[in-house]
Amino acid sequence: MIRRDPHKMAKVEGRRRGIYWLPNAFTTAALFAGFFSIVQAMNGRFEVAAAAIFIAGILDGLDGRVARWTRTQSAFGAEYDSLSDMVSFGVAPALVVYVWALKDFSHLGEVGSKSHWVVARLGWIAAFIYCACAALRLARFNTQLDIADKRYFTGLPSPAAAALVASLVWAFSLYQVEGGDVMWLAWIVTVFAGFSMVSNFRFYSGKDINLRKAVSFRVIVGTAIGCGLLSLVADTLAELLLAVSVVYASSGYVMALAEKLRKPAARPAPQLPGDDQGAGRAGEAVAAPAEPPDGPQR
Repeated sequence: MIRRDPHKMAKVEGRRRGIYWLPNAFTTAALFAGFFSIVQAMNGRFEVAAAAIFIAGILDGLDGRVARWTRTQSAFGAEYDSLSDMVSFGVAPALVVYVWALKDFSHLGEVGSKSHWVVARLGWIAAFIYCACAALRLARFNTQLDIADKRYFTGLPSPAAAALVASLVWAFSLYQVEGGDVMWLAWIVTVFAGFSMVSNFRFYSGKDINLRKAVSFRVIVGTAIGCGLLSLVADTLAELLLAVSVVYASSGYVMALAEKLRKPAARPAPQLPGDDQGAGRAGEAVAAPAEPPDGPQR
């Protein structure tokens, strides 16, 4: 009987598993786009930096589809994709918006009063909140991948949050608006995007859309009306992306409010005649006797 060396078998298994180059090439390209965005923001080219984040989002959407089409899905690819998403949609947007606008909060603390030291740090606090929430969002997504409803995301997806922040920077930079002039708006959007990622609100994923399936006439009309409204408020690509990002980031809150309003308020069951006489016989609790008139009124 020939015994096989376990060390050699482990090496053979490692060679057999390998790494699929095609989907991981898209992931690497998305990682490069996120890194390129950071470099361009440090050089003051904010429009290019914001566009690079959107390119990373496109590449991130392609790597998973390529892996499914070519049947090259692997645990390594999933982990590598999460690390790439952390850089492209967590670190990159936080640094871009910080260099563009949030760093100007430090000037508010130069008044000389000690009461302004918190205000001077609001910029990097908002950037860190966004970055930390992106990491938490990705970790929760990985742990709930097998049990989550495929039709909805729990919390705002990190690519959508990055698109919201990047489109804000892109749209204002296109019109030569300095980030320091709108730093409070940038702070609110950054914190909103961060907390939305770790919220429990549901956002439509679109994974159940089947292009081969027929849709109702109302869907076609609604899509046409939506495109028409977007064309009225958006003259450039940056404005269009900002409008779409705002609508999607608000959709989870709108759906939650609609579901809350749709649920009828709980009403007590109507009491039938004679229920009070037969309550004791049915074994139900009998109400305590009322206090005498001279007793305390509560």
